[in-house]
Amino acid sequence: MTGPSDSASPREELVITRLFDAPRSLVFKAWTEPEHLVRWLGPKDFTASVVRLDVRPGGAWSAVITSPEGKSYGMAGVYQEVAPPERLVFTFAWEEDEAEEMLITLTFAERGGRTEMIFRQAGFRSTESRDSHREGWEECFDRLPPYLAQL
Repeated sequence: MTGPSDSASPREELVITRLFDAPRSLVFKAWTEPEHLVRWLGPKDFTASVVRLDVRPGGAWSAVITSPEGKSYGMAGVYQEVAPPERLVFTFAWEEDEAEEMLITLTFAERGGRTEMIFRQAGFRSTESRDSHREGWEECFDRLPPYLAQL
């Protein structure tokens, strides 16, 4: 059980900014096309499978990531806003009982042939949850540049 000092405000956000050596349209596709997302989604040494994306406002998405030990984690949500290639907003929740539903907002800006991605995730129940997500997303985003370089 978490105590008062461990809790986070529901408005507390996780913000991660990354600069990718790839055009904005390609980085956007990496988030919105299943054949791309499956290649980099998940922390280091995880594999992604069963990626389903209906990329439109009100469209659902889901994915499963599997740890090196074989444990699977399902996640899903609904797209709130889709503005190619500059903005993507969707809900995110782990597929488990009483999972917290969060909101992810991605913005993509051109920076001289490169893409600045600002990732925001809000709706955490605790600082521990936010920090765990930071670790996982950072590892995902570390996997993205080598994949983009192949395209």
